Amino acid sequence: MTIDQILDNLYPLPEVSRQILKKYIVEVSFPKGHILLRADRIEKNIYFIKQGIVRAYAQTGDSETTFWIGKEGSAVISMKSYVSNQKGYEDIKLLENCLLYELDSKKLQMLFDQDIHIANWGRKLAEQELVKTEERLISQQFLTATERYKELITNNPDFIQRVPLGYIASYLGITQVSLSRIRASIR
Repeated sequence: MTIDQILDNLYPLPEVSRQILKKYIVEVSFPKGHILLRADRIEKNIYFIKQGIVRAYAQTGDSETTFWIGKEGSAVISMKSYVSNQKGYEDIKLLENCLLYELDSKKLQMLFDQDIHIANWGRKLAEQELVKTEERLISQQFLTATERYKELITNNPDFIQRVPLGYIASYLGITQVSLSRIRASIR
């Protein structure tokens, strides 16, 4: 996915504003297994996935709980760092070799003060991330595990080939055995 497509999916910018913002975005690559964002740190960068897939998880005792999976076009962000300049609670790990667009948060904040269109773009980014979080919370509270799995494969069918089933089970809030039963019952 190109940076222009990603920017437009969030909020179409006038060409002058788009070019100003793009001056601060650099393409970077990291290998599978790299931890892009770390818990208990104030993260200084925002990323957008050009190519690849990542997962966000939190440590819970001796295990990890996956609560978000992102792929091409997704923003990879610690909202707590972005909004409040506070330490985040999540680790974000690359599940594939990834090409990413990197944007320094402080430079973005500076651009917010200089360009109302970029400020509106940043607001839309935060709003869209809030809606995704709300949808995820509602799904976890009101849908059965089977309904959550069906929703996942409807909206992201490629996850089944690209994400280990253990992470998918964790994301759905079920055991891997339960996921296997659900998958067998749907076939």
